[in-house]
Amino acid sequence: MITKKQSQLIKSLHLKKYRKKEQLFFVEGTKSVLELLESDYETRTVYATPLFLQDNAKELEKANVELVSVPADILAGLGTFKTNDSALAVAEMKPNQPLEATAGEYALLLDDVNDPGNLGTIIRIADWYGIKKLICSENTVDFYSPKVVAAAKGSFTRVRAYYTNLPGFLAGNRLPVYGADLEGADVHHFSFSGGGYLLMGNEANGIHPDLYPFISKKIRIPAYGGAESLNVAIATAIICDNLRRGEEYSA
Repeated sequence: MITKKQSQLIKSLHLKKYRKKEQLFFVEGTKSVLELLESDYETRTVYATPLFLQDNAKELEKANVELVSVPADILAGLGTFKTNDSALAVAEMKPNQPLEATAGEYALLLDDVNDPGNLGTIIRIADWYGIKKLICSENTVDFYSPKVVAAAKGSFTRVRAYYTNLPGFLAGNRLPVYGADLEGADVHHFSFSGGGYLLMGNEANGIHPDLYPFISKKIRIPAYGGAESLNVAIATAIICDNLRRGEEYSA
């Protein structure tokens, strides 16, 4: 059974300051927990219902982690899910180590993306389109927020994030930077070339003015109706899709 100390630790990890202090985060749900166990993350403990422990005995034995049996109603009270009849795992955060795109590689630059659901979806989109690196502004929502991890649905194990001052980061950059902007070139007819960065701005304010001097080319998604703007995660998906299609046509 789960102890009071273990329960208090998990509940503390809902808050960024305690995640940072402990360098731990938690993952919920069958698929995400199993993907966590198969990844290079260090998993501390898996809290799971007896049925989950039984159904996934081989995977859990291979992972060689501490296992704690917890009834479903208590498990749901520990995380963010309304119901959780499977598992919750506590794992170690990755250190905030520098990342950058290499020649021929694309990475995402995220400028103050504040919504956890948006960041989680962007992580999934990046994973889908084979983009492995996110360079995030210091005010972008925490990669290890429970809502971000839940929205990413396992893709967080295959995509890395680096939080830094973006103007400082871009000051030493030599690769192209493509910024999403309403005044840019039509992305449907735009030719991306050989790697670089896709810069996506804040949900409400777009790209910060301090970053415009570093943009090599502005790109836009043309509108055919009356909507004022697109959700940043949807815009990221459209741009990534055009980028990859362009690569296929030029191959």
